[in-house]
Amino acid sequence: MIQWQLKPFSELLNTELYSVLKLRQEVFIVEQNCPYLDNDGKDIYAHHLMGYFDDELVAYSRLLPINISYEEVSIGRVVTATKHRGRDFGKLLMQKSIAELERMYGMVPIRIGAQAYLKKFYESFGFEDLNEPYMEDGIPHMIMLRR
Repeated sequence: MIQWQLKPFSELLNTELYSVLKLRQEVFIVEQNCPYLDNDGKDIYAHHLMGYFDDELVAYSRLLPINISYEEVSIGRVVTATKHRGRDFGKLLMQKSIAELERMYGMVPIRIGAQAYLKKFYESFGFEDLNEPYMEDGIPHMIMLRR
């Protein structure tokens, strides 16, 4: 069973921040072979949702308030550890991310910039694509909105 923690940036322990950045780099930079600046200045405004399984960070997302990435609240940096895929941790992470945003902000629209190959995954949570795929850091993405 996953143990969830949600913290604003100012409350992250050094070890938690290290684990978050390590997981994001392992997947988004190394696995996807995509050199980009992960530390984009938005982390300090975010709540960080961390999912632990056997004391290991296995799932993570960044929950952003309005007017940081978009005019709406947003979920970003959605990631599950490679060795734990296929166990529905990604689904649990999205369910928890949406629930936490609703708890903090109420029933408001949520906008995401999703990797295009995950379109069906995000549609299963009520997100709709708003545009044709566009390239970001060499990977096709699309803007999606959950109303």
